[in-house]
Parts: sequence; C-alpha cells; structure tokens
Amino acid sequence: MNEQDVTQGEKLQKVLAQAGFGSRRAMEEWIAAGRVSVNGEPATLGMRVLPGDLIKTERRTIRVGEREHAVRVLLYHKPEGEIVSRDDPEKRASVFDKLPKLRGQKWIAIGRLDFNTSGLLIFTTSGELANRLMHPRFEVEREYAVRVQGTMTEEQINRALVEGVALEDGPVTFEKLEDQGGEGFNHWYRVMLKEGRNRIVRRTFDALGLPVSRLIRVRFGIINLPSRLKRGMTAELGEGEIAQVLDWAGLNAQEGEPEPAPVARTARNTRKNASQAARRFKR
Repeated sequence: MNEQDVTQGEKLQKVLAQAGFGSRRAMEEWIAAGRVSVNGEPATLGMRVLPGDLIKTERRTIRVGEREHAVRVLLYHKPEGEIVSRDDPEKRASVFDKLPKLRGQKWIAIGRLDFNTSGLLIFTTSGELANRLMHPRFEVEREYAVRVQGTMTEEQINRALVEGVALEDGPVTFEKLEDQGGEGFNHWYRVMLKEGRNRIVRRTFDALGLPVSRLIRVRFGIINLPSRLKRGMTAELGEGEIAQVLDWAGLNAQEGEPEPAPVARTARNTRKNASQAARRFKR
C-alpha cells in the first residue's frame, strides 16, 4: 500500500476478527508476534488493508473483499460421544465434522461441552462475538438439565446456592437450582450459573457426593436449545435473530464489532435483559 492509502481500508485486526480468526486483541497479539503477513510482507500493528490484499497466517489465507464476511451463527445439538476440538490424537468424532463447510471463514465454538455432555453448542464466524460470549466479565448465563445418582438434601442445596461448593480452582455457587423430580435412584435438577470452567457442573455435584449420570446444556445466554432440534442436527439463525444476538452482546449488527462506548452494553444490562430476550429464541 502507498502512503495515500494509510487512512483508507480496514484495520487488519478487524478484518481478521470478522473472518473468524479470533478476537481483535488476539489478532493484535498475532500481528505483534509476526504471525501475520500482508501481500508477502510482515504485518505491523495499525496496518490497514484494502480489497485485493492477501493476508496470510500460520494456517489460513484470505483475500480482502473476496466475499462478504457476514456474521453467521449456527446452533448444534451435540450428542454424547463427540469432542469439541478439530485435533484429537485419539481420532474421536468431532462436532466440527458435521458443520456446514465455509470458504474464507471458519466456525468458532462458543464454549465447550465435554465428551459425555450433550445439548446446545453455538458456533459463529465472528471472533468478536465469540469473545464477548465467553469472556468471564460478561457473566453469560449457562443453564443445564442434570441427572444425578441420588437426591439432594437441604444441606447440599444450601451449599450449592448460598455457601458455595469448594473446588480445586475456586468455589462455585449456582445462580439457580430447581428440583425437576425423578424415578428410582436417578433425580433431575435444573441449574444455572454464569461461568464456564472446565466440567464445572459435574465437578460440583461430585463434590456434593452426587455423581452425574447425564448432563444436557439447554441454554446459553439468550439462546435456548430449540425443542425441534434433534441430537446431531444443526440450525442456522436468520439475519433478524443474529441482529438480536449481536445487539444483546453489545456488538454492531452489521459487522460484529463493538458499538461505541456510549451505547455499549454493560454486564449488568446484559443480565437484566437476558430473560426477556431468551423468550424470543425459545422455539
């Protein structure tokens, strides 16, 4: 690019984030570490790119303006027995195997579910949206249906909701815990929390002496697991639904980028509107 192009074009980190490489901050780190080149030359922080420019990273190459990088959001009803990873030494089935193929973009999983957990997984092509929904400071709600071996006592319920359950990586307190009944030795509960530590629901019930025999994620943020979406199936959100998700997350509906500070959503506002917005996504 020549000198007169400096103030034109899009910021490199923004283009990479929109293409699904990661958040803008992560892309800035990639650029600083020398992991990105533009038209064969090492990229620099603050660089802008124009249509036709060729951007290369360690694994992927995109040409700016080759196609519209609209934000896409995909829901997947994960069955047990699949991993949320593209690389697995054991060659187990991956959730990515069943997703629609993309050109110039890639699907980013918003959070994870372990091998033996089923339920709602959300994928997006927007690194900014994925970062917003997974970042701890936004405290996005996760809701699960949990089947355990045994029935909770009043003391266990109090620990889970009030006192907190001690785990190796810190205490856990559920925001909500509802008794859903059961038969025989198995009992169902509905729990909600605002963090996504590894295997946090299973580990919490294990610490209470109640092994989990089945775990299903039924909601993530404002998006519920649609009743019509059977295990192993995908459903892509329409433009209007995506606009609602981006608005709720405090992102620009056109580009999946942060809105200006005066109208950006705070974590408090996000939590306040979550229940009302979630009803619009229940199908």
